[in-house]
Formats: sequence, structure tokens, C-alpha cells
Amino acid sequence: MNGPCRRAWSFHLAILLLALLLPGQPNQAHSEPLQLSGSLKSLDLYVAESPADIYPAHGLSSNQLRLNMDWVPAKNWFFESAIEYQNLWSDHRGIVTVPDISYNRHLNLEKDWQHGDHGVSRLQVDRLNLQWHTASVDTTLGRQAVGFGRILIYSPLDVIAPFAPDAIDTEVRRGVDALHSTFNYGVNGQLSAIAVWGDRDRDNSFLGTWSDNREGLDLLMIGGQLRGRAMFGAGLAGSLGTLGLKGEFSIHNGRNTDEAGGDLHDTYTLGAIESWYRFDNGISVIAQYLYNGPGVDKPADYPKALNSAPLQEGLTYLLGRHYLIIAPAYDLHPLATLQGLLIYNIADESALVRPNLVLSLSDNLSLQLFYTWHFGQKPNFTTLYLPAEPRSEFGTYGDNCGFFLSWYF
Repeated sequence: MNGPCRRAWSFHLAILLLALLLPGQPNQAHSEPLQLSGSLKSLDLYVAESPADIYPAHGLSSNQLRLNMDWVPAKNWFFESAIEYQNLWSDHRGIVTVPDISYNRHLNLEKDWQHGDHGVSRLQVDRLNLQWHTASVDTTLGRQAVGFGRILIYSPLDVIAPFAPDAIDTEVRRGVDALHSTFNYGVNGQLSAIAVWGDRDRDNSFLGTWSDNREGLDLLMIGGQLRGRAMFGAGLAGSLGTLGLKGEFSIHNGRNTDEAGGDLHDTYTLGAIESWYRFDNGISVIAQYLYNGPGVDKPADYPKALNSAPLQEGLTYLLGRHYLIIAPAYDLHPLATLQGLLIYNIADESALVRPNLVLSLSDNLSLQLFYTWHFGQKPNFTTLYLPAEPRSEFGTYGDNCGFFLSWYF
């Protein structure tokens, strides 16, 4: 049996096993009508010329239509689906690309179109799952959102499909093909098992998680196989008075360290400590120290880190090892919030700084205005025939400004 057939067989076998294990047949008397909803989003940027001479100044527009259909066919059962159409356009040729999302998806439910040299679009099924809920067990099979960890900005335990720490739109996590079952015990205790199928057998993940609350402390653990790598992680979250504190780490075995595009290290660790505090004047601040084990120590090795498996698979989005991340926020008005983001690479002393104004224009319409500065040493151009050698992480990128408009219906 060839690889694709084996993968299809394993996924369909999981569906069959779920159908056999779930007791009883749905009671149609408890069905509810379909619930339809959706959103329209537009992210528009002007990006300055890259100091690394990677790209010239250009405009970029990402426009997205999402339609959700939810249905309760019977008591304890829930069906979730969503389709999404995204169109990317740039006034400079060859810059726009749609990301590869095959690492956590087994089924090909996407269709891409190229629109000349300036545009590309994708139609995809982002949710397609059936859920079964009882007082003690929750089970979901199909394309679904999966997230772990308690840390807000960048969680070392969020290992399946995390957001980038500088992402503008973090309202909807992209769906993955998975079977996720959770057993709830006591007041806050949970034991979970999850299988995530990728495009190839080597990209499949099988993880177990545990969480509970003991004397005001949230305790977390996760372990298993993550896309062919053994991993283990743990974390806790609590508070000292009005100061919120969280700590998490995850340890991973490297894979294909002797191959281009593999892991750079035999083992690597992601670890973070995060604190949250709200001052009397209304300003709240989230501060985090992040140890990014998949990264490298020297700026000259940043290209290797960029092409390594953890970055290509979206496990991490940063190139160095040590970071300070600060995210303040202040409510200027019930309808206006001023936010900020600082990502500081401690080793090469470069930084990303972004102020962000969030405006609520109506109950379902919001607008974000932002400007992103990048500080750090510019790349070193050694000769005309070799690519620029990076001397800092954020000094490589051009500044950008823009707006993000979202409407829900």
C-alpha cells in the first residue's frame, strides 16, 4: 500500500472508530436550525524598501471573506464548518504568496489561483468537524482549531498552529485535521488525547495533555510525538496579588539535523516567563521573556534558521535565542484602545516596535491603525554577487504602516 493510500486509510479508520465508540444514535427531536455567520476583513500595508535589498517599497492588500455554518443535529452533537476566500495583491511583482499549511492538514481542501504577477487567491475549507459533548467527555473529529498553553503573547506549549508574536489578526486560528478527545474530571481537571494528521506520515502528531487547578495555580503538561519528534512540555499560571504570572517550557528532539531544511539542533527548548499587571491609571502591561531554542546565536546564521524545519512548520517565527516582549494597552475611550508591541532581540540588540490604535466603529465593525518600526544594524553587503549578510534580525526588514478593517455579520 503506497503512502497516500496509507494516510487516507488511517484517517478514515479514525472516523470509523469514533462512530463505533460514540454510544447511541442522535435524537433528531433535539435538532436546531442552521446558524449562519461570517466576516469580511481587509489588511492593507505600505512596506518601505528592505535594507537587505530583498524587496523594494511596495503596497500589499489582503482581503478575506469567511462564511461559517454551525448546526446542532441532535442533543450532545454539534457540526461546525467554515469556508474562507482570501485574495492577496501587491503592486510589486512576485512578492505575494500563500503560506504552505500542509504540515497539519491531511486532506486537500484548498484551491489556489495565480492572478498574473501581482495577485494570488485561495479558497479553503477551514472548519469541517463533528463534535460530541457529554458531562465528562468532549470529542471533535475533523478540521478544527487546536490551541494549547496559557501564555498570551507567545506560548511554548502552543505547538500545533500558533500565531506569530507580531500577528495583526489573531481572532481565528487556522484549522487542522485532527481527532481531539477530552475527559473532564473534578472542577477544573482535564485529560486530553489528540491526533493531528499532516500531508505526509512524518508530519503526523500524537499528543496527550493534562491540566488542572490546584490552590489557585493552573497546571499544564503536554507530551508525545510532534510531527515525528518526541517532545514534552509543562507550565503553570497564577498570581501574586494583582500581578499575574505564567511560566511554560517545551523540550523537543531534533529531526534530520544533517539535512538542509531539517532541525538545526539535536534537542532544543522553548521557554517563557510572562507577567501581567494593570496600573491604577488604567494602563495594563504584559511582559515576557522568551528563550527561543530553535533559533541561533549569531546573526550570520539567521538564513539557516529561517530555512530550518521549526520556522517552516510554524513552530516558531523568530531567528535568535533571547527576547524581551512587551505589550501595553490603554483604553482611551470605551470605543478606542491604544495598544503597543515591542519585540527586542537581546543578543543582537534589534527591535520591532508597533503602536496600534483599535477603534470600534459599531457593534460588528472595528478598525486598527498601526505603524511598525524596525531597529537594528543593517545588513553587510560584502560583494555585488553575494546576498547581504545579516547583522541583526529586525534591521533586515523595512518599516510598514497600514490598517486592518474587520466586519462580522
